[in-house]
Amino acid sequence: MLRARLAALRAAGEELRRRPAREVIDALGAVLDRWRDPAGPERRALERDLPEATGFAPENVRVGLARALATWSGDALRAVAERELARGGAWVHGHEVTSVLLAGSIPMPALLSVIAPLAVRSAALVKTAARDPITAPLVARSIAAVDPQLGRCVEVVAFPGAEAACMEVFLSADCVLATGSDATIAAVGARVGPEQALLRHGHRVSLALLGPGACAGPALDEAARGIALDTALWDQLGCLSPIAVYAATDAAGCARVAAALALALDAVGRELPRGEIEAGAAALFAGERAGAELRAAAGQRVSVHVARDASWAVVCEPDCALRPAPLHRFVRVHPFPAPEGLGAALAPLAGHLAGAAIAGFGSARREVEAELRALGASRVCAPGKLQAPPLDWPRDGLETLGSLVKASDESH
Repeated sequence: MLRARLAALRAAGEELRRRPAREVIDALGAVLDRWRDPAGPERRALERDLPEATGFAPENVRVGLARALATWSGDALRAVAERELARGGAWVHGHEVTSVLLAGSIPMPALLSVIAPLAVRSAALVKTAARDPITAPLVARSIAAVDPQLGRCVEVVAFPGAEAACMEVFLSADCVLATGSDATIAAVGARVGPEQALLRHGHRVSLALLGPGACAGPALDEAARGIALDTALWDQLGCLSPIAVYAATDAAGCARVAAALALALDAVGRELPRGEIEAGAAALFAGERAGAELRAAAGQRVSVHVARDASWAVVCEPDCALRPAPLHRFVRVHPFPAPEGLGAALAPLAGHLAGAAIAGFGSARREVEAELRALGASRVCAPGKLQAPPLDWPRDGLETLGSLVKASDESH
């Protein structure tokens, strides 16, 4: 079945590459405009079906989609395409077929990963994520509804990752766009040949950093509300979900930050309740909470704030030591000597940092932002904005569309 679908995609892709680039981009722009419409069929279907498939609360899906898709318009796609694909009067294109390996349960990366190969006129063979069987087929149907020929250039498949023969065929495409854990990415890399292109989106985390100007008073309250929203959206399961807050303050100030964040998480939880949590994740969450409480009882400078229904937890740590992140709205607050100690504090996360929400650094903001980007952060913004990156966000340092262009392409 996979070999047959690959053959069909190669045939459809030949026709796709003969089409004018702007015509293809306009069609995909119309798809994005449909997805932005809260009353459109795609949004209604996703808001209806995604909660049951993924465990997210319906309110979280509704608000998360509204915020994330607000700027993902057809005009935004055309602007990205002009910037990354146009070469004077000509347009570059991608490989014959791109295999897209999806992971996770958040729909926006899936939406963009299906659209991006088509934007460079490459047919796409898409393997759905085990935790989200809804988004990719819905994207394919919406593409076909807008442009039937373009719809024939997308095939969505589902099979267990352990099916070695199926995975071998799936990974035989000219280009592979892989998302997943570091172990998954390494396994894919070992099976992709040197003549193929491989784009990797591995394990990433995000943080919040508060400078001296945001560690007390109204500025702290505002920052805490933003961090709580970034944490609650998608239940802290995305690469742009902050797992920890680093505060440029002393122990007393750090405790103040933790208390403010606890209040903010409690408030946002009433509007965006946490969704279902698997048994293993719940055990990890409870274990890390219990460990923190034991350290506090033993006299260590640790404080723990927990929701009455255990739907969130905030642990104020005494140092910058990296500790497990159980996710599902579990946040650690660390003190650090600002700004000169920032690099040392975050060094263990180098290469795994996706984004950072920062506030309160005043004139030192540029220096802090530069240090974060040197550590690999590709998104730096204000608290409350992490989960709404623009369409041209260079995820993992890769261009949204340009990264899929064939290296030996002759523009036309």
